[in-house]
Amino acid sequence: MVHRKQPNPPQPQMADLPWPERLAHYAARARDPRLKAFFEAGCPAPDTPIGEVPMVAVDFETTGLDPDRHSIVSIGLVPFTLSRIHCRDARHWVVHPHLPLSQDSVTIHGITHSDIDHAPDLGEILTELLQALAGRIVVVHYREIERPFLNVALQWRLKEGITFPVIDTMAIEAHLHPKRRPNWLQRLKGERSVSIRLADSRTRYNLPHYAPHHALTDALATAELLQAQIQHHFGPETPVKDLWL
Repeated sequence: MVHRKQPNPPQPQMADLPWPERLAHYAARARDPRLKAFFEAGCPAPDTPIGEVPMVAVDFETTGLDPDRHSIVSIGLVPFTLSRIHCRDARHWVVHPHLPLSQDSVTIHGITHSDIDHAPDLGEILTELLQALAGRIVVVHYREIERPFLNVALQWRLKEGITFPVIDTMAIEAHLHPKRRPNWLQRLKGERSVSIRLADSRTRYNLPHYAPHHALTDALATAELLQAQIQHHFGPETPVKDLWL
């Protein structure tokens, strides 16, 4: 009888692994001690109720929207839980971008050349930044900014990148309003699109208006928005795995 060698079972892709296992994988391979400590801090287990999860709302102001062609100019972060926002531990940094400011970006966020002339490089505040993020679930409004921009920034400085789970309040609003863009007949009847921008999303929960495009204010606004979303549509017992991406 000829015994044929059985093929090896397919190996799971990194994106298929639960976040705690993914972070442990990167911790074992990280070379920079700051990055290694960040990965080793891990994250809550997937079934942890969101009411028990430590979180940190994060917002970046940047010179544009493409992480390969633009740079971070300011960072705001606000630690919080569902029941409390820790304003005393909030942080805000203006950092010197690797790539130059554009007039369009100055118009949006108001950070000028004089503001960044003596600002530190992101590498100089990296220890503080990673310590503030470690062990917490990062909460953002539109996940295509903070995680990709930080990953590219670290690849450029450390020659290794970063990844972590995020809860995206914009994605939650998109999920809650799947028919937010009316068809032609609905438009003819006067129906309007439902905006999932940060300020417009907050208005639906009767949250106060904040001036936009300041990293610290937008981080606070995002933390408050997630608290409202959980209160109105989910609940503190919701497993964090149902919300993170």
